Amino acid sequence: MNNLLITPVVIPLLTGMVLIIFQRNIQLQRVLSLIALIVTSVISVLLMNQIKNDGIQTLQLGGWEAPFGISFVGDMFSALLLLATSIVSIGCLIYAFSSIGRKQEKLYFYPLFLFLITGVNGSFLTGDLFNLYVFFEVFLVASYVLITMGGDKRQLQESLKYIFTNIISSAFFLIGVAYLYSMTGTLNLAHLSIRISEVGQDGLITTVAFLFLIVFALKAGLLLFFWLPGSYSVPPTAIAGIFAALLTKVGIYAMIRMFTLIFYHEPQITHLFIGILAAVTMVLGGIGAIGYWDLRKILTYNVVISVGFIMAGLVSMTPAGMTGSIYYLIHDMLIKALVFLIGGTVIHIAGTSDLKQISGLIRHHPRLGWMFFIAALSMVGIPPLSGFLGKVFITKGTFESGYFWLGGIGLLASLFILYSMIKIFMNAFWGETILSEEEEKGTTKGLLLPIALLTVGSLTLGFGAEGIAGHVAQAAEELLNPSLYISAVFD
Repeated sequence: MNNLLITPVVIPLLTGMVLIIFQRNIQLQRVLSLIALIVTSVISVLLMNQIKNDGIQTLQLGGWEAPFGISFVGDMFSALLLLATSIVSIGCLIYAFSSIGRKQEKLYFYPLFLFLITGVNGSFLTGDLFNLYVFFEVFLVASYVLITMGGDKRQLQESLKYIFTNIISSAFFLIGVAYLYSMTGTLNLAHLSIRISEVGQDGLITTVAFLFLIVFALKAGLLLFFWLPGSYSVPPTAIAGIFAALLTKVGIYAMIRMFTLIFYHEPQITHLFIGILAAVTMVLGGIGAIGYWDLRKILTYNVVISVGFIMAGLVSMTPAGMTGSIYYLIHDMLIKALVFLIGGTVIHIAGTSDLKQISGLIRHHPRLGWMFFIAALSMVGIPPLSGFLGKVFITKGTFESGYFWLGGIGLLASLFILYSMIKIFMNAFWGETILSEEEEKGTTKGLLLPIALLTVGSLTLGFGAEGIAGHVAQAAEELLNPSLYISAVFD
C-alpha cells in the first residue's frame, strides 16, 4: 500500500479549493499554483523510483480491499505520464503569468487550471472504471470554463461544439459502464480483466468494447476529430497549450489501458479496427496540416496526426510497438505544449495567425525561431531528438506484427508533419522581415522562459533517452502482461 498514490490528485485539488478563497490575491494564486505543480512533479519522480524498485504500487481507500473499495494503482506507465503532465503544466502555468491577463486571472483561472490537472492525474491513477469516468468529468468541467475564457463570438461557438461532443461521449461512457457492470458484476479494472478472461470475450463483450472505443476515440480525436481543430484554436495560448498537451492524451491513455488490460482477447477484431481508425486519422490529419495557412489550424491538425501514430503502436501489441507508443506519447505531451506556446507567441507578436501575413520574425526573435526549429525537427523524428525513438519503435512494432500498411502510413504522416512544420518556419520566421520592432503587436517579455523550459525538457528526453529506457521498457512489459497489474491489486 502506497499513500503517495493519492497525493498527485489531492495536492492540486486542495490547492485549487484554497485559491478560490483568495480570488483577488493574484500573486498568492500564482505562487501556490506553481508550488503545487512542482511538488506534484517531485512526487511523480518518487513514484517512478518506487515502482522501478518494488513493482506496481496500489492504494485501497478506506481500508476496503479490492474489488469492493476504491482502488488507486500506479504502474510505470501512469507514473511516466504523471511526470510529463507536471512538466507540461508548469510550463503552461508560467506562460500564463505573462499572457492570460488580469481579467481571466480574477475569474478563477488558477483554481480551474489545478482542477483540470486533478482530473488528468486521477484518470492516470484510478483502478476503477467508474472513477475513471468521474475524473474525466472533473477535468472536462474545468475545461468547459477554461475554453470560454476570452469570450469572443468564435470562441463561444467552438466551445459549444466542444462541450456538446464531450457530453455525448460521456453519456456513451456511462452506458458502457452500466453494460459492463451488468455483465461482470464489477467495475474494478483488475477484476474486470479476470472476469472477462474467465468467461471469454464473446460477441456481446466485444460490442461493449467497441462502445468504449467510440467514447475514447471521441475524447482522443481518433478519426472523430471534427470538434478538435476549432476548439483548440480559439482559447488563450496557455489554455490551448495545456489542452493540446493533455486532453487528447487522457483519451489515448484510457484506450491503451482498456485494450491491454480488459479487451485484449480479440485483437484481430478490436485492434484491427483501431488500426484502421489510426491510419485514416493520420491521413486526414496530414491533409489538414498541409492544406491550411492558419498557424493554429496547422498545429491542431498535427495533434490529430500524433493521435493516430501513437495508436499504431497499441495495434501492434508487440514490445517494440508498445515501447514506441510510450516514448512518443511522452514526447508528444511536451512538444505539443511547446509548439502551441510558440505559435501563440508568434500570433501575439504579429497580430495574425495567417502565415501569408507573417515573415522574417527570426531576425528580431532568433531564440524563438530556433526553438521552434528544434521542436519541428523533433516532431518529424530527426535523431537524436525526442520524437525519433518513438517513431522507430512504433514502425518496427507495426512491421513485426504484419501491419506493414499501418507502418507505411505512419512514415507518410511524418512527411506531412515535415512539410507543415517547415511551411510554418519558412513563412513565419524565414524570409524578408515585414514588421519592424515598433510595428509588432506584442512583446515576448516573460514568454520565452516557459518555452525554453519545455525545449530543454524535449531535448533532455531525446539526448537522455537512455536514462528512462529502463522505465519505458518496464511500462511496456506491464501493459503487455496484465497479470502483473492484477496481482499487484489483489496481493
